[in-house]
Amino acid sequence: MRTFAHFSPKTIDEAVAVLQRYSAGASVIAGGTDILGKMKDEILPQYPEALVSIKKVAGLDFIEAGVEGIRIGALTRLDDVAGNQAVIEQYRALAQAAAKTASPHLRAMGTIGGNICQDIRCWYYRNADNRFPCLRKGGGRCYAIEGDNRFHSIFGGSVENGCYAVHPSDTAPTLIALNGSAKTTKRTIPMDEFFGVDVRKTTVLYPDEIVTEVAVPAPASGTRSAFLKFSLRKSIDFPIVNCAAAVVISNGRVVQARICLNAVYVTPYRVPPAEEFILGKALNEESCEKAAETAVAAAKPMNRNKYLVQIAKTMVKRTLLACR
Repeated sequence: MRTFAHFSPKTIDEAVAVLQRYSAGASVIAGGTDILGKMKDEILPQYPEALVSIKKVAGLDFIEAGVEGIRIGALTRLDDVAGNQAVIEQYRALAQAAAKTASPHLRAMGTIGGNICQDIRCWYYRNADNRFPCLRKGGGRCYAIEGDNRFHSIFGGSVENGCYAVHPSDTAPTLIALNGSAKTTKRTIPMDEFFGVDVRKTTVLYPDEIVTEVAVPAPASGTRSAFLKFSLRKSIDFPIVNCAAAVVISNGRVVQARICLNAVYVTPYRVPPAEEFILGKALNEESCEKAAETAVAAAKPMNRNKYLVQIAKTMVKRTLLACR
């Protein structure tokens, strides 16, 4: 690793001040499970001038459940989210997603803030020594379009001929399905609007903006949620496809639904057509199968990832059935 400055502020204001001083040259580090690997492999054209550790900032590691919902500090470890009784009982999908992220050791270090802010895993982007100067590094092309795109987007690029790298988070689709939001040092952002595509960015955060907590409103009566993940191995692996769903059931039929896939598009991918289809129906094999077909109807896979369409369809069906 190269030389870089390291700061360990005690307050969030001090952390923001350092970020402002370095502008885009500084990066925030919390659990460190993502950024340290990028630095060791030197995948980026611009090496970070500084790391701003927020580990010692007080008040960012908490889980508070109340009548209005639940608040989770950005530094709360994924292991703690997965094991929290309030999360398990009222926000089951979130507990399931946190429990399925990475490996036990990584869950003991990784934070929920880091999980939603993590960078893409595309093997062209992540190739050591910046061998592929792709669009997400400020280069001129997406190498996956004509290259090895087995694990890339099946719903198109960020723009035509744009980036096809998928978003890798497990907790992100769950927070979207549960209608969550992220509170930062500047504003509160609905999770539906939190993710974006830009050079070295997977979120809409400004260079001097830090996530301080995520929040999920109290579930309506009759709410059920679930999260499922398909990966090559049960631990460590990032998702091939994952899916989160939250439905409100009244008199045996769905009256509200939010369904979000991930690892199939450049940002977490909600499927409104499937949400609309399942309204007014009971969750059974037939209705969930047809909702799943609707979810992937707009898919336009590339030459090597057509198989992902069937997996995504199956994940939507199984996730909805798990909400019964």
